[in-house]
Amino acid sequence: MSATSPDPLPPRVPPSRRLALGVIATGMLMVILDGSIVTVAMPAIQSDLRFSPAGLSWVVNAYLIAFGGLLLLGGRIGDLIGRKRVFLTGTAVFTAASLLAAVATSPAVLIAARFLQGVGSAMASAVSLGILVTLFTEPAERSKAIAVFSFTGAAGASIGQVLGGLLTDALSWHWIFLINLPIGLLTLAVAIPVLPADRGPGLAAGADVLGALLVTAGLMLGIYTVVKVADYGWTAAHTLGLGAVSLLLIALFLVRQTTARTPLMPLRILRSRGVAGANLVQLLMVAALFSFQILVALYLRNVLGYDATRTGLAMLPAAIAIGAVSLGVSARLSARFGDRAVLLTGLALLTGVLGLLIRVPVHARYLPDLLPVMLLAAGFGLALPALTSLGMSGAKEGEAGLVSGLFNTTQQIGMALGVAVLSTLAASRTDALIARGRGRAEALTGGYHLAFAVGTGLIVAAFAVAFTVLRGPARKPPAMPRNANPPATPVTTA
Repeated sequence: MSATSPDPLPPRVPPSRRLALGVIATGMLMVILDGSIVTVAMPAIQSDLRFSPAGLSWVVNAYLIAFGGLLLLGGRIGDLIGRKRVFLTGTAVFTAASLLAAVATSPAVLIAARFLQGVGSAMASAVSLGILVTLFTEPAERSKAIAVFSFTGAAGASIGQVLGGLLTDALSWHWIFLINLPIGLLTLAVAIPVLPADRGPGLAAGADVLGALLVTAGLMLGIYTVVKVADYGWTAAHTLGLGAVSLLLIALFLVRQTTARTPLMPLRILRSRGVAGANLVQLLMVAALFSFQILVALYLRNVLGYDATRTGLAMLPAAIAIGAVSLGVSARLSARFGDRAVLLTGLALLTGVLGLLIRVPVHARYLPDLLPVMLLAAGFGLALPALTSLGMSGAKEGEAGLVSGLFNTTQQIGMALGVAVLSTLAASRTDALIARGRGRAEALTGGYHLAFAVGTGLIVAAFAVAFTVLRGPARKPPAMPRNANPPATPVTTA
C-alpha cells in the first residue's frame, strides 16, 4: 500500500468493509449531530413546551447522564454478547427515542425521550471503535479508517449548529429529532448485512452485576454533579457531598475489579501506556476544546450578534479544515512519523487556536480575527485520529468493546468537566467585570478570555502528558517492492 494514496481507504479494502465503516461513521455522526443540534433549538423548545429555566437544562442533562454513565457498561456488554448486536440495539433505541422526542407535548415526555436517546447513543457509541479495530487490523488501513471515524465526530458539532439553525428557523424544533429517523433506519438496514458477525463468550464470562451497578451509578452521579455546578457552585454542600459519593462508588468499583472472579473491567488494560496515557490526554484535550466548540459560538452570538445560522456558517471553516486534514493527510503522517508525533503536532496547533482566542477583541472582524482560528482547528484533525489509535492500541480481541467504551467515557467526562469549569470561570469573570462598571459586551469577552486561557493551559498539560507518557516508537511501514501485492486481511462479515 502506498502511504501517499489519496483515497481515504486503500482500493483493496473489500466493499463490505467500506460499507461497514460508513455505517459506524454515520452512527457516530448522528450521535454528535444530536448533541449540538439540540442546543440551537433550546429557545424554541422552551417557548413551545413552556419549560422553566431550570427544567430546560434537563433537555441536555438527561442525555448526558445516560450517555456518559452507560458507555463503559455498554462496551463490556458488547464484548460479552456481541458488538454488532449491541450496536444494532443501541441504534434502534436511539431512533425510536428520537421519534418520541419529536412528538413530545410536555417537558416530562421530552426529558424521558432524551434519556432514552442517551441510552441508545451509549450502546452504539461504546462498541463502534471496538468494531472498527477488529474489522481493520492492518495498521495503515486502521489509521485511515480511524481518520474517517474521527472526522465525523469532529465535524459533527459544527454541522449540527448549521443544520439546527436551518431546521428550527425553516420548519420547527420537532425536525431536529425527526431527521434522525431516516438516518437511523438507513443505518440499521445497511448495518445488518455488512457489520461483522461476532459472538462473545456470554454474560457469564463477565457478569459482574455488582461492579456494573457501582460504576454506572458512580458515573451517572458524577456527571450529574458536574453539570449542576453552575446552579450550586463548586463549594456547595450539594456539589461536595454528591461528588464524594460518586468518587466513593467508583473507588468501590475499582476495588471490586481486583476481587471479582469475572470482573467487568479487568484493570490490566490500564497497564498499557498507550491506553492509560491516551485517555488522560483526551480528558484534558476535550475539556479544553469545550472553550472552542461552545464558547466561541456564544461569543459570536452574544458579543458579535450573530444569529444561529450565521454562527454555524462562521464555524464551518473549522469543520472543513478538520475534515481536510483528518481525511487527507493524518493517516499518511501517522504511517510515516508515528501516532505520537502526529498527536504532538496537532496539540501544538490547538495551543495556537486557544492562544489566539485569548486576545480576540470585543469588536472582532471575521477575516483577520476569527478565520485564522478556524483554520488552525485543523490540528484537531491531526490530534483526534492519532489519539484514538493510541487509545485503542492495547485492545485485545475480547476487550475491544471495553477499551472503546472506556475511551468514549473519558471523552464524556472531559466534556462535562469542560462545561462546568470553563463556563463557571467565564461567568464569574463576566460578573466581576460588570460589577466594575464594564459594558456587557466587554465583560462577556473578558469572561471568555479567561476560559480560553485556562483551556490553553489544559492543552499544554495534554501536550506534556503525551510527550512524557506516550513514548512508543514511530510506526513506519516496511519497505515493499513497487510491484509487490500486500497480503489481504481476512475478515468475516455477516
